[in-house]
Amino acid sequence: MNNVVSSQKLDVIAVGAHPDDVEIAIGGTLARLVKQGYRVGIVDLTDGEPTPKSPGPEVRLAEAERAAEILGVQVRINLDLPNRKLFDNYESRVALGKVFRRYRPSIVLGIAEKTPMASPDHWQAMQITDAGVFYSRLTKWDAEFDHLPVHTVKQQIWYPLGFGSMKSTEQPGAFVSDISGCLEQKIEAVKAYQTQFPPGKERVFHLVESQARLLGQTHGVEAGELLVSPKPIMVNDVVEMFGESGRDTGEEFQQQAAPKP
Repeated sequence: MNNVVSSQKLDVIAVGAHPDDVEIAIGGTLARLVKQGYRVGIVDLTDGEPTPKSPGPEVRLAEAERAAEILGVQVRINLDLPNRKLFDNYESRVALGKVFRRYRPSIVLGIAEKTPMASPDHWQAMQITDAGVFYSRLTKWDAEFDHLPVHTVKQQIWYPLGFGSMKSTEQPGAFVSDISGCLEQKIEAVKAYQTQFPPGKERVFHLVESQARLLGQTHGVEAGELLVSPKPIMVNDVVEMFGESGRDTGEEFQQQAAPKP
């Protein structure tokens, strides 16, 4: 990327440690945002390679581009930081901070927490993202960021990654993003990573789908994804949000889903 502010200003940037992190966790949310008219980007901190079934990074990057096309996101960037050696350090923070200053998103989505028994890169990515948001708005530090203008991200939101993260629903600020109409896109985007999910790993697609359906149908919609705000969410109109004119409690959805007599 050249050292100028991009004309492709983005509304939302989602950050993952590896190609496929974002698709698995919040692919439906990104697809829904694109359909709603927002400009969306994905930043992969590493190329995710080497992995056992992949012939090399070129193939993994091609899979990432295909997944981005399926979701409809406008920009996908790989920072080429070292997979398996990813650490929250100054250079990584600055590299991501430059992306935020260049594309000037209002919202940044990043990994929420540790993923036990999975890659420690996820935890490092969380810390790098937190720092990148902070670094993006720091003044009197222009030379460190190629003289890109300061940018303040208005809101940071976390996404749990993995299938053991339902405990995140207990956190203050946890909410469900409605991805109705976008679940198939999400699954297809995950399937684009044929090197990561070859025949024999179909259970991953079932896990992704079942978790999305559980989250959605609990709230009376087709499917959902879990997100976490760092602070409790402000509601201006409690009745509009939770009452008769707001989201139904599931009864209407159950009636619609019931088989016709």
